[in-house]
Amino acid sequence: QVQLVESGGGLVQPGGSLRLSCAASGFIFSIYAMNWYRQAPGKQRELVAAITSGDSTNYADTVKGRFTISRDNAKNTVYLQMNSLKPEDTAVYYCNAELIATTRTYDYWGQGTQITVSS
Repeated sequence: QVQLVESGGGLVQPGGSLRLSCAASGFIFSIYAMNWYRQAPGKQRELVAAITSGDSTNYADTVKGRFTISRDNAKNTVYLQMNSLKPEDTAVYYCNAELIATTRTYDYWGQGTQITVSS
């Protein structure tokens, strides 16, 4: 059974930091690309950060230089370190695992964790 369980969300003041974790199970974690998405109220879900199976990373322009994605294949966990948080970072953050195979795409989602940036 595939599971992605996010943790580390909460309330933080502007300028503060948080680290999200996503613990994966039920699939071969190391061969999947891992992504963090977020969805703010009334907005579409957007890709925040991505890391490939080969550890290449990519970031949305809005978080570049502030967020860092990393993975630990030994722990089947992906992280999102978020620094210099802004009120506009407030959203539900989702962990996503993706594998594009020859005949199909494998796509799994966590339940989401709320991040609120407010004074």
